[in-house]
Amino acid sequence: MMGDLSPLGYFLGLHIRFTSPLMSFQTYDPAWTEHYTNNGYVLRDPMTAWGFSTTGWTRWSNEEVPDPFGIFKEAARFGLKYGVTISCGPISSRTIASAGRADREFEDSEIERIEALVRRLHDMTEPPQKLTKAQVEALKYIADGDRYAAAAAKLGISESALKARLTSARQRLMSRTTAEAIQRAKDYGLL
Repeated sequence: MMGDLSPLGYFLGLHIRFTSPLMSFQTYDPAWTEHYTNNGYVLRDPMTAWGFSTTGWTRWSNEEVPDPFGIFKEAARFGLKYGVTISCGPISSRTIASAGRADREFEDSEIERIEALVRRLHDMTEPPQKLTKAQVEALKYIADGDRYAAAAAKLGISESALKARLTSARQRLMSRTTAEAIQRAKDYGLL
């Protein structure tokens, strides 16, 4: 749905903590993404700075947002002439999204739809406050380097039961792999 509202693509960074998002998605033109990345623009991007300093939404054309490095002019060279950035959530778990287009400014009603979607995604992906004791134990043994059979034996359960605990921990932490789940659990202070 975000793609339907963003004719030239979007960036969505969910629950940014310690400068790293829990999840991120972007659909901008690969040429712009490569140019942006190669030039380290994220560190100088006025919308990134704005997103960390406040919540709500603003158009890229907002003259009160300084752009001393000319990133908006660079973006326009890649067709991204108009855009909007939405920021929500506490500073410790901020979500920032930007959407771009080439033909015209986003209308307020379009921005409201994008903002509602971003807020809904932010709420849906809120990291868990805690894991079950069984999930923590399973993750800890694997994090400490035990293989499944050894971890299951230490816990006094079958390998399939251990795998079920790891699967439930991955789902709770919205992780694709056990290694990713372990890292997220550590990042959230759950492990």
